[in-house]
Amino acid sequence: MKRIFIIIITVGLTWLPNLYAQVGLSKIGQSTMDFLLVSVSPKSSAMGEAYATIGVGAESMFSNPAGLVETQKTFDVTVDYTQWIADINYLAGGVAYNMGNYGSIGLSFMTVNYGTIIGTELDPNPGSALGYIETGNVSGVDAYEIGITYAKAISTKFSIGGTMKLVGQNLGSNTFSDGTTVKNNASKLAFDAGIKYYTGYKDFRFAMAIRNFASNIKREEISEQLPLTFTMGAAIGLMDFINPDISKDHEITLAVDFLHSNSYSERINYGVEYTYMNIISLRAGYQTNRDIMSWSAGVGFNTSVAGNDVEVNYSFSKMDIFSNVNRLSVGFAF
Repeated sequence: MKRIFIIIITVGLTWLPNLYAQVGLSKIGQSTMDFLLVSVSPKSSAMGEAYATIGVGAESMFSNPAGLVETQKTFDVTVDYTQWIADINYLAGGVAYNMGNYGSIGLSFMTVNYGTIIGTELDPNPGSALGYIETGNVSGVDAYEIGITYAKAISTKFSIGGTMKLVGQNLGSNTFSDGTTVKNNASKLAFDAGIKYYTGYKDFRFAMAIRNFASNIKREEISEQLPLTFTMGAAIGLMDFINPDISKDHEITLAVDFLHSNSYSERINYGVEYTYMNIISLRAGYQTNRDIMSWSAGVGFNTSVAGNDVEVNYSFSKMDIFSNVNRLSVGFAF
């Protein structure tokens, strides 16, 4: 097992120079429906979105569907709220059902409220100072995602999962000079897939996930891609090395994710989580190669009521230029 661990570390170190070499590249955005790139989980965002290996239960459907296998009780429910930039708000959630030896199944959703958007059109007056006129509030602007996930443990160490989801974005309508009105709506069937593997060395595990795999969307004469993202991550508990005798009451988990996307150059996310007696968790993270995002932090509380688990999580993400981002979630397991 130590040999496997050494091989994984060697491969990771081999990747690092290539990843950093590409960070400076000016990669033009090539995707549409980029609302799918926003993390809706306070746990994930607090750890710098280094979460492909960490996520379990219902919220894993938004990062790595293989984590659905680790639903601890029969049902796991999460509701997440994200106060995003520019008055954009996300509401997401999911429910997971643990079917024992038959695997786990889950349903998830995400909705995006873009707030008030004022429409404009070219000013027909050549002497106009602005060059455009306002046409009033644009109605029917929103986005959504609805998915179904299935995951199964192939062995005690290896699990696999997949999500089939319908994603859509409504961007209002355009009225042309001949009076024709065209709605700027688009929807697509997309897929996520992931694996998670526990190596057997301490609690070291790694994961891989691919998200938003779909064919192109055509708007007018332009063909656009969904934000396809490939993630490779690893995580390990540090207390097994520091003091194994107290690792049950004090847990420190270190996680790192390597991201490759069709819309930006490679990124590396780092995250750490400290948990005391499975009651309170403190989290922090950092994302590299981001223009307006960098560090994040958060806290989580877990308790039991009549044998049912109740969990509340909060995260804060530092943003440049825009307002900082807050996320809140409530989860139940029973």
